[in-house]
Amino acid sequence: MSFSIKAQDHSSQVKDSLYIEEVENKQTLDKVLHAEPLYIDLIRDLGARKGEKEWNIGLGLTDKLDYDEYELLVEYEFAPINRLGLEIEVPLTFSFRNNSQDNDTAAPSHRVESLKTAVQWSFFVSEKLKTSMALGYLNEIELVDVNDWGSENVLKGNVSNPFFVVAKRWGNNFHTLLYTGGKFTRHFEDRNTTFSYQNNFSLHYMIPRTRNFIGLETNQSFENNDMFVTLRPQMRISLADNLIVGIVAGIPIEKHNERLSSFIRLIYEPSHKH
Repeated sequence: MSFSIKAQDHSSQVKDSLYIEEVENKQTLDKVLHAEPLYIDLIRDLGARKGEKEWNIGLGLTDKLDYDEYELLVEYEFAPINRLGLEIEVPLTFSFRNNSQDNDTAAPSHRVESLKTAVQWSFFVSEKLKTSMALGYLNEIELVDVNDWGSENVLKGNVSNPFFVVAKRWGNNFHTLLYTGGKFTRHFEDRNTTFSYQNNFSLHYMIPRTRNFIGLETNQSFENNDMFVTLRPQMRISLADNLIVGIVAGIPIEKHNERLSSFIRLIYEPSHKH
């Protein structure tokens, strides 16, 4: 019996190693298999290879106490050269009053939130250390509410967000990742600039011999001497070789202006092959 269990464990480790080999050594350029968080996602994979591309569609629902906020985003990311990822994203928000009886305030207007563009450069990739690092920059041109488009400038502000990413795989199945950086928001109306800082840490367990995982993403934001933390348990499931769905729940540690939330991300990789 003991021999049988050891044989099964060895077989599982061999199969995991073969799967990782398939991802990392498709070409001569090093690339480490990492589990990417689903809510604050990356700009292409760390160590991206030229020609990789991906479409994302995200759907979210957040309980904002007096109203419900629905989020829709469409995102395209690609790697024009090795180790460099580019991304463009358009997020939309729709708000509707809920059944709260304590507040007669109307829900905010529906919004095309912004136009996001981003770049990410993986400057360190080591298959031996199972570690990758990247620097990136995200720029977000904020737009005013849809109801105000005809009455004023449609540009509300601009967000500049430099960031740093470090990820490590522990063994074959456990993955950690830290995404951190500051946000400088320029408000066009009063010409004022505000600053916030974010730490996003994730821990995932990837199911052996699959691209599926379960894990926890922790989003931490510091602004105006306040700290906001949201826990996001999540799972990723492969529906097909080039189609993945991610399911995320949002649990704020302190309910300042929202309760629970949910988010689904559909990921399509046109050029993905075995």
